[in-house]
Amino acid sequence: MKLTLGFSPCPNDTFIFDALIHHKIDTEGLSFEVSFDDVETLNQKAMRGELDITKLSFHAFAYVIEKYALLHAGSALGFGVGPLLICKKEKAATIEAQLKAENYELSTGIPGKYTTANFLLGVAYPNLTHKKELVFSEIEDALINEQIDLGLIIHENRFTYQDKGLHKVIDLGSYWEQLTGCAIPLGGIVINRNLSTEVQQKVNRLIRKSVEFAFANRKSGIDFIRQHAQEMDEAVMYKHIELYVNKYSIDLGQEGRKAIDTLFAMATKHNLIPSFEQDLYVPS
Repeated sequence: MKLTLGFSPCPNDTFIFDALIHHKIDTEGLSFEVSFDDVETLNQKAMRGELDITKLSFHAFAYVIEKYALLHAGSALGFGVGPLLICKKEKAATIEAQLKAENYELSTGIPGKYTTANFLLGVAYPNLTHKKELVFSEIEDALINEQIDLGLIIHENRFTYQDKGLHKVIDLGSYWEQLTGCAIPLGGIVINRNLSTEVQQKVNRLIRKSVEFAFANRKSGIDFIRQHAQEMDEAVMYKHIELYVNKYSIDLGQEGRKAIDTLFAMATKHNLIPSFEQDLYVPS
């Protein structure tokens, strides 16, 4: 049985899926047709129901719950892993003063409308509405070229912005952690609800095995990871992996599900996402 699978070219995703798609583990009769896309493209594909299995942001998941269920393996949650709101260093004092004065005429580059990063931005700065959607890797340059005043960065850009003369205004992950006491849910792996429960559970089991293999053989997928990484320095790639791939990626567990449930409850309360009735998760 062949299933379509979408995930990003970022090191955390290629680390997770390397063993699965390269048959380093027994795939139990399943094969996968893989597509690599940035997170917002994956979100849009999920909206259209194009893939059997896909990575997507938890914010986007709120809009496709009728089509997809969340797997217990493969998610990106954690502490100290949230998106950063940044600006040019020489403009930092002025911009921070404007934010404190609630002057929300500032323009902000975001990595996509349905990213969890944008959801957190909305929670922290609800009136910061002048937004420009950009591919996440283009946000730093847009700031440098003064096409935007603020940039919302994710993925490996967390580790490179300072080298480009850019300044951190706020860590939205830390903001979330202080607000809720929970890990920040960034992205998860979902599967089409039309597939049988047996297939859903098998895919969940295989992704868990793929993550476990990656942890046990950390250098096994280095060529695959480097092939797709935006930042080619190996130390940066593994720093990225260590930040986003952890115990929650093996299995959400009670703590992981609590964080996701808190995110969805808060988003529903503030009318940031549609209400829903479906169970979020694949049956365990």
